[in-house]
Amino acid sequence: MDGIHDMGGTQGWGTVELDPDDPVFANDWEGRAFALGAMAGGLSGTNLDAFRHGLERLHPLTYLQDGYYGRWLACAELLLVDSGVLAQGAVDARARRLMGEDVEEPAQPEVNKPEYERGGGGSLRDIDDPPKFEVGDSVRARDVHVGGHTRMPAYIRGRAGTISAIRPAAVLPDATAHFTGEEPQHVYTVSFESTELWGAEAEPTTLNIDLFETYMEKR
Repeated sequence: MDGIHDMGGTQGWGTVELDPDDPVFANDWEGRAFALGAMAGGLSGTNLDAFRHGLERLHPLTYLQDGYYGRWLACAELLLVDSGVLAQGAVDARARRLMGEDVEEPAQPEVNKPEYERGGGGSLRDIDDPPKFEVGDSVRARDVHVGGHTRMPAYIRGRAGTISAIRPAAVLPDATAHFTGEEPQHVYTVSFESTELWGAEAEPTTLNIDLFETYMEKR
């Protein structure tokens, strides 16, 4: 899915400043937000890929203004509303009541959690089909744009790289985020030169990205 969340490789956002002495959570509420976000998957009957897709579906202003753990809270609410665990507007109504306003809470909807079966613990799978690509193969990331979830960054689409490693097969997030099945595929580490991604003026370096088999085609 293309949206504000896919910011990798884009210009104008400034330098990322890392302070090695930063605490895990800068404020107490961030730890609680992390816990609520982690619990939301189980309570809503969803999974990690659906959570990531939920983040993608947030309004761009919400995504930018609320900060990292603010997004987690917004996404947790979205998943719980989607599954009928929470009514639309229930969180806002409860907050206003806590501030002393006389607000009626919306009626509880019918719970409608996704129904799907996972094929085992974690995301790794054994598949019978041999890998389509080999180490050293020259490949190109497919130039596709989808309305749903995908783990292929926009800035590599249509760009050429080289298979540098074959990884264990795993479930396809594009499918599991939407509960249409697992569709396990081979996964590869693909090496892209910075000049291929960002032009001749880019700082010389190699970027390694793990990609699912259907994200690529052989050159």
